[in-house]
Amino acid sequence: MNQPLQLRSLIPTNAPFSDEQRAWLNGFFQALLAPQPGAAQGALPPAAGAEPAAGPALADNDQAPWHDPGMPMDERLAMAEGKPVALRLMAAMAQQDCGQCGYNCADYANALFLKKEERLTLCAPGGKETARMLKQIAVEIDAAQPTAPAADKGEEAAAPEDVPTIQAAPAGTSRDNPAWATLLSRRRLNRTGSEKTTWHVEFDLSESGLAYEPGDSFGVYPKNPAGLADQIIAMLGARPEGIIGEKTLRDTLIEDVTLSAAPDSLFQLFSYLCAGEQRRKARAFANGEDPDGVLPTMDVLAALHHFPGVRPGAEAFVEALEPLQPRLYSISSSARATPGRISITVDEVRYKIGKRERLGIASTYVGGRMPAGEKLRVYVQKAHGFALPRDPSVPIIMVGPGTGVAPFRSFLQERAAAKAPGRNWLFFGHQRRACDFFYEDELDKLRHDGVLTRLSLAWSRDDQGKFYVQDRMREVGPELWRWLAEGAHFYVCGDAKRMARDVERALVDVIAQWGARSTEEAAAFVKGLKKDGRYQADVY
Repeated sequence: MNQPLQLRSLIPTNAPFSDEQRAWLNGFFQALLAPQPGAAQGALPPAAGAEPAAGPALADNDQAPWHDPGMPMDERLAMAEGKPVALRLMAAMAQQDCGQCGYNCADYANALFLKKEERLTLCAPGGKETARMLKQIAVEIDAAQPTAPAADKGEEAAAPEDVPTIQAAPAGTSRDNPAWATLLSRRRLNRTGSEKTTWHVEFDLSESGLAYEPGDSFGVYPKNPAGLADQIIAMLGARPEGIIGEKTLRDTLIEDVTLSAAPDSLFQLFSYLCAGEQRRKARAFANGEDPDGVLPTMDVLAALHHFPGVRPGAEAFVEALEPLQPRLYSISSSARATPGRISITVDEVRYKIGKRERLGIASTYVGGRMPAGEKLRVYVQKAHGFALPRDPSVPIIMVGPGTGVAPFRSFLQERAAAKAPGRNWLFFGHQRRACDFFYEDELDKLRHDGVLTRLSLAWSRDDQGKFYVQDRMREVGPELWRWLAEGAHFYVCGDAKRMARDVERALVDVIAQWGARSTEEAAAFVKGLKKDGRYQADVY
């Protein structure tokens, strides 16, 4: 295995060049000497005439050109048009590989196609748009299944072998089999003057014995606000203590069902209970249409207000709702540094539509509504291609503005506890340094201790105007390229729609300018980094 080149400066300090010329020349020669990502060492070509194994066409993250979380669904579906069913199912998903569904995007699509998974509503980032499209494509699954060859006449079918019993996953390692954790504490990370409310939240895992690694995510099952459940019960004219299954109606609404985006099935139920113009509108909403221009903000309570004369029975109403989904958060601690504990970094979501305040269900639950000492259902979602390098001496570059810093706090804690020799560079940004500098004291100590080699900051609302992490990357381009030429792994965590794409563009620009490449060659270099596992993203 080739060791990364330790390249510093190939141009003598007394050479007659300016600093900028010297930096460019260094990049040019380092580009010639640096190991090229994606170049296979000693790979053998496939045997001539080799036939691929027969079987259904399945989705593959690495082979899907639409596997881009910033690409709109209509563009993804256009790219997948005419492709096999599993690939089109994948194209309908949000492409974040967040793991909230319990899979990555390709594996979820394949599980649906192979009928190992029946639930079409697990892609939380894709929401109703994805669920509707999956439902539309899923009707083709049966026709696309491979047909087993028929047995010869007179030949008895072979007796099936004993099917081994599938053992249930240990508690806490799957969304379908959560464990219990106890809320220990929370503290606000913003100071006075911030426009945001962000919490550092810690949980006790000693009872569950859950294990996790840096880069993994923590799934939590929140509870709906009791006040919201009470308003819905009042609108229904139902008894809160009425029994639905094994729970009261009130407990069911708080603990078991989603009260955010109103599902198509709820409008379908409404259409059975009304007539005329109301029925036409209910059917339109059920089909994903928006006759009144309100669908994007229509939660369950708003749906009841929108159809004031429709009051279904409590049991039918609950059956029309979707199950409450867990929420995933990047883990911001290291089990090696804080055994028996786990922490997450949570932006509290609150906003108004009209006069009514809407709440982020999970963020306001763990960030305020849940009392310390209370237990909740949790699980660890193993990372899909987001982890520290196996070699602790490999340098890492981490870009995590806002709550995107969470997994990199875990990375730094892990490397500090393991006394890893690799260099570590963090890019962090937010709105204002005075009130939005998360974990400032911790990061200062890590710098003092020599764990955090470089800390590059960007503030978008301070005096210098809007300045983001991608702007800082371009500003320190020569050194950033030097780290990459020396074999550094690059990580980004945060917003998938804008930030992550802007960061990738900035990286391409840096490589093109300081690595002496064209833009197309720089983009190919980044693609090679991804293929080699040297560019990893945790985006949402």
